[in-house]
Amino acid sequence: MSSIAGVAEIRSHFPALERRHNGLAVAYFDGPGGTQVPGAVAAAVNDYLLRHNANTHWTFPSSRETDAALADSRAALADWLGGAPEEIVFGANMTTLTFHLGRALGRGWRPGDIVAVTELDHHANSDPWRELARERGLEVRTIRMRRADGRLDADDAALKLTAGVRLLALGAASNALGTINDVAQLTAQAHAVGARVFIDGVHYAAHQMPDVRAWDCDFFACSAYKFYGPHVGVLWGRRELLAALDAPKLAPASREPPELLETGTLNHEGIVGAGAAVDFLAGLAGGGGTRRARLARVSQALHERGEELLRQLWSGLSGIGGVELYGPPPGSARTATVSFAVSGRDSAAVAAALAERAVFVSHGDFYATTAVRILGHERDGLVRAGCAAYTTAEEVARLIEGVRAIARG
Repeated sequence: MSSIAGVAEIRSHFPALERRHNGLAVAYFDGPGGTQVPGAVAAAVNDYLLRHNANTHWTFPSSRETDAALADSRAALADWLGGAPEEIVFGANMTTLTFHLGRALGRGWRPGDIVAVTELDHHANSDPWRELARERGLEVRTIRMRRADGRLDADDAALKLTAGVRLLALGAASNALGTINDVAQLTAQAHAVGARVFIDGVHYAAHQMPDVRAWDCDFFACSAYKFYGPHVGVLWGRRELLAALDAPKLAPASREPPELLETGTLNHEGIVGAGAAVDFLAGLAGGGGTRRARLARVSQALHERGEELLRQLWSGLSGIGGVELYGPPPGSARTATVSFAVSGRDSAAVAAALAERAVFVSHGDFYATTAVRILGHERDGLVRAGCAAYTTAEEVARLIEGVRAIARG
């Protein structure tokens, strides 16, 4: 952590951390559903709306300022993902972008073509493709998840990725279990049979810096509100693939990437905030270098600190009678996100009891409905706690103590 700002300095940027509930400082473990926002991001949104607000591509100053601000944000997100600015598409959210991309790709597919999804994924990365399959007569193959450790079954993936598969829809990391998949290997397997690869990076990008070039994937989607930004979706695609898409467009609208996949007037202030979130992360690094180099240092340092918090959280929870943890253990390829169940307690009741202690966690199936069903918690759900850049060891200890008290009941 010596190469980046310490946790106390990081926390000083988040006004939400001043909140108190029942006389206690709130500990936010709901990051997998959306992180808190630093003041610099809110200030960038505020500044755009109050001083530069305009529509695009006109000659007056505020319109030109808007064009420049959007271009700056594309460049920032390109640095974060490892692509180029002209490959960055903005939209309402990852789900909407996935449906839109699917419609564009599907216009070139025929009945009998195959799409592959996984049991581990958030349904935003399976249901858009299932809907497309229903509309166009496609076959859907589902790669199994191993219940024992929350990982994809590599043998089943090899069986499912065969000739005729047009697309593999794969999550880089599970938002429910924290599992990090071997994206590069699975992408290579899919490419070997002629398939394109779409990566849901929503959870991954909240914990590690993506590298779309190193993975060699074709499309990658994420959401800025998972890494300290506003509610904006981001899609990266290879420029040549974006340019070839048969995307639904209004006749006067640009058909050049990245605007090809963007419809209507965008959420300019949200896009500005997304770029500011990337700059906030880069600003946590000491020393010089390019923005991507600084982001890499920050990402690695935060990941290492997250692993320490994960070990503390896993060890503490696993020592409580009646608590069952799911997903890969510490030391595995995973994020600092833990889902668990307390015997005899519905996940909503556990989350509500923790909230009374000013410990905010999420509960339910987190739209990873298939994975949670396989784990046997379709009805009662799981409790999910995620560590973020502002999480402290003291907050983890409070969470553990709260679960211990609830389990004793």
